Amino acid sequence: MKPQNLKRYRDLLTLFHKYGHGDLVKKAPIIDDPLPHAPPPLVPLEAKALADDVEKLGPTYIKLAQLLSTRADMVPQAYMDALTRLQDKVEPFSFEQVQAIVSVEIGARLSKAFIEFDPVPIAAASLGQVHRAVLRSGQSVVVKVQRPEARETVSEDLEAMAELATFMDAHTEFGKRYGLTMIVEELRKSLLRELDYRLEAANLRLMRQHLGAFQRILIPAPIEDYSSGRVLTMEHVTGQKITKFSPLVRLDIDGDALAEELFQAYLHQVLVVGVFHADPHPGNVFLTDDHQVALLDLGMVGHIGPETQDLLLKLLLAISEGKSDQAAQIAEKMGERGEEYDELVFKRRIADLVGQQRNADLTSIQIGRLLMEIQRIAGDCNLRVSPEFTMLGKTLLNLDLVGRTLSPNFDPNESIRRNAAKIMHQKALQSFSSGNLFGLMLEAKEFLEKLPARLNQFTDLVANNKLRMKLDTFNENLIVSTLEKIANRITLGLILAALIVGAALLMRVETTFRLMGYPGLAIIFFLLAVAGGMALAWRIIRSDHAEK
Repeated sequence: MKPQNLKRYRDLLTLFHKYGHGDLVKKAPIIDDPLPHAPPPLVPLEAKALADDVEKLGPTYIKLAQLLSTRADMVPQAYMDALTRLQDKVEPFSFEQVQAIVSVEIGARLSKAFIEFDPVPIAAASLGQVHRAVLRSGQSVVVKVQRPEARETVSEDLEAMAELATFMDAHTEFGKRYGLTMIVEELRKSLLRELDYRLEAANLRLMRQHLGAFQRILIPAPIEDYSSGRVLTMEHVTGQKITKFSPLVRLDIDGDALAEELFQAYLHQVLVVGVFHADPHPGNVFLTDDHQVALLDLGMVGHIGPETQDLLLKLLLAISEGKSDQAAQIAEKMGERGEEYDELVFKRRIADLVGQQRNADLTSIQIGRLLMEIQRIAGDCNLRVSPEFTMLGKTLLNLDLVGRTLSPNFDPNESIRRNAAKIMHQKALQSFSSGNLFGLMLEAKEFLEKLPARLNQFTDLVANNKLRMKLDTFNENLIVSTLEKIANRITLGLILAALIVGAALLMRVETTFRLMGYPGLAIIFFLLAVAGGMALAWRIIRSDHAEK
């Protein structure tokens, strides 16, 4: 523990003490996400107070809360909803600081680089703020500028969190079960990525490349010459947030087609590309003036490997078709079993969940909510799922809300079944890419180069009668010897038991031959049994000690 972090320790411990004794540590029922024009679900006052307290602590704590809002195995649903709606809003920093940062980062004064630069930001958050501007070419852009002290504040907050997480993992059952150190490390990676605007610019380029075939999806292009690690300049998208337009606007758009293409785009990102926009909450999805769906704020992306992609595709297909047993088996493969993992309970609960999903009506089908509930069941049964699964569940949860805003009757299950063949075709084409084919050609070349020498070596061994085969088998002699020892001990034990039983019966036979006042033959049998038992015990102890 470091003295300079005492204030941060106090803030964290205050939160634990204040909210660690109420509903936050209990399970809560699932609450469906509302449609944009429906009354929101009731959130406990304690959950709202937690969200308010976290907002006051700054960007690192807000990001931690947003990360915890994806952990259905740790946080009750009501608290997840409250933490998801956290708004990272603070007072903007001065325009003089903006001028200084932008000038240093792009290597030119604002007056030289831009025709116009609005001194009043259109949005301000704890990590940065956004300004409208116009380039010398006349192009309208937005410029995201990082706060001067953002990196130092985040670094110090993460240091304090890591120290407390290490302490709790070592000394509390809660820490040992959920791995708080791993959560803080995941938070650290996420925040460091968000603090490097060059990564966000690279994400924008990557998504524009892979989603170019989707005509109704718009990704703003970064302006390379006006971007750096702390400044990001990109195209200005005109429109409104997906949840802000009125029902009358829906009459002018093809909501079904927009929802279908948006869902297809995310299936393509997750199951084909392996990189997906991990933060599609309604505030980051715009409906443009020409009725396209724009995806903004690509600072947070998820990465999925080929093996996980295949498992996810199988899981989504099993869920959409109502195959509960298959879904449970696939979900089990995607997790890491704990020492107290309960396989039967896990599979039964997953089967019940998928069965309920199959019988649900269109307005209540939510793939994201279902994945989050699978994660909750896995946590209850001591099965730890991968971070990719967690991030995907949260992504699809937000996507469900956006899709229902565009089309209230959108059926994600039907969309998955409809696009499964197309996704498989794209994955097959991807496996035959130039890079994969080149790798196969190199392996084939190496195989063909070494094949003649290996064949000559094999034929020489056969011709000279030197071919040998090595087999790892059991030592039969050792097995037979061990069985003989066991049989001998059992036989001797039976003989001793017979002597004892015979001596007991002879005790009732009257005879003139007596020893120590008892029938002599019975006493002899007892003495033989005692001697044999002692000899057997000594031999067992000595042989076991020798083997050790």
